[in-house]
Amino acid sequence: MNDDLVLSLHHVTSGYREGGPFRKGAYHEVLHDVSFDVRHGEILGLVGESGTGKSTLAKTILGMVRPDRGEVIHYTKRPQMIFQDPYSSLNPAYTVEWILEEPLRIYGKYDAPERKRRVREMLALVELPEECLRSKPAELSGGQRQRVSIATALIQRPRFLIADEPVSALDVTIQAQILKLLRQLRRELDLSYLFISHDLNVVYQLCDRVLVMKQGRIVEQGTVDDIFDHPREEYTRQLLAAAE
Repeated sequence: MNDDLVLSLHHVTSGYREGGPFRKGAYHEVLHDVSFDVRHGEILGLVGESGTGKSTLAKTILGMVRPDRGEVIHYTKRPQMIFQDPYSSLNPAYTVEWILEEPLRIYGKYDAPERKRRVREMLALVELPEECLRSKPAELSGGQRQRVSIATALIQRPRFLIADEPVSALDVTIQAQILKLLRQLRRELDLSYLFISHDLNVVYQLCDRVLVMKQGRIVEQGTVDDIFDHPREEYTRQLLAAAE
């Protein structure tokens, strides 16, 4: 095992076929020869316009899409996902306590008292009061729902998270709180992140390195300062200009 890495992609190409469940229609290649590493303890940003393949890349890393060529190597157990819209990713019929406890029930390793202890411990880590446990998602604010979504992703203690536009649906004040929480959790739980966003200002605040994706290819990568201060690609310069 490479202790310096949590993930490596080597020349990954993947896409999809049209044609319903039998997938006999035309093939569309989405990712083209994608290679990069996620290092232990870092927050790696992934930026690019809508439709450029960021979500397909996340699904490929999670194993929901199989690469046609190349390989995805996990050096920890598979990552968990923090979604853009916590309301649609949380089951509206159940309380927060049930939602957080369910992955532990499925895992089957812990008895009921230990599950409840872990749920309360995780709730404290994402800075939510215990009374939220009795609430359903619709009874929470947007910021509280995103904290529950983060807690759900972390409840089985993965070492690596994929965050797919996790603050884009929140107002600026709540965004800042969630970004602060993600930084705290990285320190406290020794986490690494792949942080997907179209908002370069958020990426600049949070990330250590950045991948720039255009039409399914990584066209540039480097430290945040390199990419923001000395972009090599015209496409990167266009993204930066649009963010100003």
